[in-house]
Amino acid sequence: MEQTLEFAREAHAGKPQLPLALRLIANTGVRKRHLVQPVERTLDHPGFEERNRIYETESKKRCPEAIEEALANALLRAEDIDAIIYVSCTGFMMPSLTAWLINTMGFRYDTRQLPIAQLGCAAGGAAINRAHDFCTAHPDGNVLIVSCEMCSLCYQPDADDVGALLSDGLFGDAVAAAVVRGRPGPGVTGVRLRRNASYLIPNTEEWISYAVRGTGFHFQLDRRVPGTMEPLAPVLRDLAADHGWNAADLDFYIVHAGGPRILDDLARYLGVEHSVFRHSRETLTEYGNIASAVVLDALRRRFEEGPLPTGATGVIAGFGPGITAEMALGTWVDGTAGEHRKHPVAGAVPRPYAGRTM
Repeated sequence: MEQTLEFAREAHAGKPQLPLALRLIANTGVRKRHLVQPVERTLDHPGFEERNRIYETESKKRCPEAIEEALANALLRAEDIDAIIYVSCTGFMMPSLTAWLINTMGFRYDTRQLPIAQLGCAAGGAAINRAHDFCTAHPDGNVLIVSCEMCSLCYQPDADDVGALLSDGLFGDAVAAAVVRGRPGPGVTGVRLRRNASYLIPNTEEWISYAVRGTGFHFQLDRRVPGTMEPLAPVLRDLAADHGWNAADLDFYIVHAGGPRILDDLARYLGVEHSVFRHSRETLTEYGNIASAVVLDALRRRFEEGPLPTGATGVIAGFGPGITAEMALGTWVDGTAGEHRKHPVAGAVPRPYAGRTM
């Protein structure tokens, strides 16, 4: 954070909006971030073409390790995967990285491919939900989720509005992978996905957006975004209530950490203690906003905190452009206790791996 503030002071010295931007950055709660390049190279802009080349090179370099560990955690092999959902909003490839993964990592040639490129930070939740849908339709299927976000490649040195400066101090780079299994296996621990939903706040499509220019993707953030939990909290409450649950009385909460106010407001509107979002806050503090990878990293932290009893209830939610919310309800299954034999885990999310952060 100290480096970020110093670089901002140097790069935007004398700009009238700088003092406000520095205060906002300092209040993000981000202590450190990981970047795919040294910060000095990140501050340089070699052009959109070169940045996209770096994106392709680094995604091919870094995704396989995360994928291999996710498969191992799920007790599966590459040939056991029936679909790959690849999410990223920070670079562009066609064909998608899914084709390269199939050709190089031993996935079957009939593996379905589902790239998601334009849901931003909501895409992690969307990937989990689409994997759940696939496993509901194909109960014997297994889905690999890969999130590759190199937000630093979207840094624009000439952008000096408050929203751009705030995003420069908030976003980090990360790769993450997880598996959704259609059926349990011996020893599989995870979240049994029960139902999912999506909701778009009307007439907010310009609040989080990209302006695509000759220099690449220019992130645009409306100052009203931090207030979006007020209309989204009732949607979460209704989703839980429709399933017979109380959203204020769940055992775990995995939500996108867009910033501290998002988490503070959601706690207030749901009527829960701030501590229930500790996993998301830890991700924000240690990695920054890593876009679609946030929910996967927060899930990793939930796993590493220790076991929950089988049947413990929880929610997973990602928020992003649109303004869109992707939400899922699930119950915990502790495979280490042999409970999977009593509770079929259709659509379970085995122990996810948050990837190697750069």
